[in-house]
Amino acid sequence: MKLIYDPASASSRIVTFFLHDQGIAFEDRKITIATGEQHQPELVLVNPNREVPVLIERNGFSLTQSSAIIRHVATKYGLDIYPFDEIRRAKVDEAMSWFQTNFHIFHCALLSYTYLLPDMQRLDPKTLAMMRAMGANGSEKYLTVLNDHMIGANDYVCGNTMTLADYVGAANVSLGVFAGMNFSNYPNVARWLDTLQSRAGWAPAYAAFERAVRHLHAPALKIA
Repeated sequence: MKLIYDPASASSRIVTFFLHDQGIAFEDRKITIATGEQHQPELVLVNPNREVPVLIERNGFSLTQSSAIIRHVATKYGLDIYPFDEIRRAKVDEAMSWFQTNFHIFHCALLSYTYLLPDMQRLDPKTLAMMRAMGANGSEKYLTVLNDHMIGANDYVCGNTMTLADYVGAANVSLGVFAGMNFSNYPNVARWLDTLQSRAGWAPAYAAFERAVRHLHAPALKIA
């Protein structure tokens, strides 16, 4: 099993955090999106969207989209981290979808990425300010939902057991550090992130992310 990914990509971190954390071996094929490696012909052949991550299995089967990849691998290996129970699995699917729809639009695309991506920082200042204001309002709304109603007193997003939703959530929520968030207004979210950072899969998956945090002096996460 080979994974083509960029360590700096949030979508890639969903998959690498999951694989490292679950002790699943994979062939490592890193690329750098910033230098345009996703446009190489052999990569376009397996994903014409020119995006990562891409999973390629020995029989030639390939799969894109981070949530689809982790669902497939968890099912293949029979991991209860993607619950076998129909109702529990549906709630995990719901949470994964929640993170990657409106939460991602406001917290990531309209807010966090405007501090991270050079192309967005070159936007007209009024447009940039408007985007950030929209993003901040939406981020506050959805982080409050995550803090009060999804995590609450639990250890993880879908209860007291780690699930695939936590890998998806971690990659999306943690991007807020680039917008200067320290999550102190969301204590359950902060506690949840602390828990995830202590897991075995965090360090190998998030090393590039943590270097970027240090470089940009974003202090929100406890970076060793």
